[in-house]
Amino acid sequence: MSRNRLALAGGILLVALAVVAIGAPWLAPHDPLQVKLPEALLGPSLTHLLGTDQLGRDVLSRLIYGARISLAIGFIAVGIAVLVGAAVGALAGFYGGWVDAVLMRLVDTLLSIPTIFLLLAVIAMDPSEQLVRLGSLPLIGGPIKGLLGLVDPHIVVLMSVIGLMSWMGVARLVRAEILSLKEREFVLAARVLGASSWRQITKHLLPNAMGPVLVSATLGVGGAILTESVLSYLGLGVQPPTPSWGNILNEGRIALGVAWWLTLSPGLCILVTVLAFNLLGEGIRERINR
Repeated sequence: MSRNRLALAGGILLVALAVVAIGAPWLAPHDPLQVKLPEALLGPSLTHLLGTDQLGRDVLSRLIYGARISLAIGFIAVGIAVLVGAAVGALAGFYGGWVDAVLMRLVDTLLSIPTIFLLLAVIAMDPSEQLVRLGSLPLIGGPIKGLLGLVDPHIVVLMSVIGLMSWMGVARLVRAEILSLKEREFVLAARVLGASSWRQITKHLLPNAMGPVLVSATLGVGGAILTESVLSYLGLGVQPPTPSWGNILNEGRIALGVAWWLTLSPGLCILVTVLAFNLLGEGIRERINR
């Protein structure tokens, strides 16, 4: 990997971005939620390196805190997609027959639906209200209430919906790898020795099928960040005053003619982050295919 300079540059950028997101309370020069109307729409200066927005909030501080939200949504959404996709693909590839037919037709049906419209429809119904109600149930209410105490319920829904709408490609990848691997000698040997189906899938097949999935997941994080940015730009993603790159971009759209920095800064953050994930993903793909 170190010989691929583009992949190395992408990895370094992502590590730097992760450090900035984790260290946001110490690196942000101002409170990202503090409103100072007399300082509204100030241009870049030594006090505010990237200027201020319509409410006088420091744009650099909001971008730093927004990195936390955008990266968290990207990683958790892709984690959900990988878990669901790997499970469906492994079952379809291993058992074949009617199990494979039913699961793959489900995948084909979901792939035929435009993802962005499905996301808009689900999020417009505001499932976060139902999530809050679940917090009052006797058995599962405690863990859910604890989770909602740490994270905005709207963000939880956003992570879940993006993840559950993007597992189909992973399922196809895993199924193809399982179909290739299950006739190999080491799997046949495990079967002859009496290994259960669960052990064959979890100990022998899935670990050897995760190479392409790792590439897909790396590229998928960038896609999830873009999806969150689009939804937040449309007002259906992360809700103000919580900063995310998408809603900062949306707020900058209103003042585009007089405050160019409100649009340029989050746009560059999204561009650089997605590009870094793509470069790293391509580097991993080349390394695996050698």
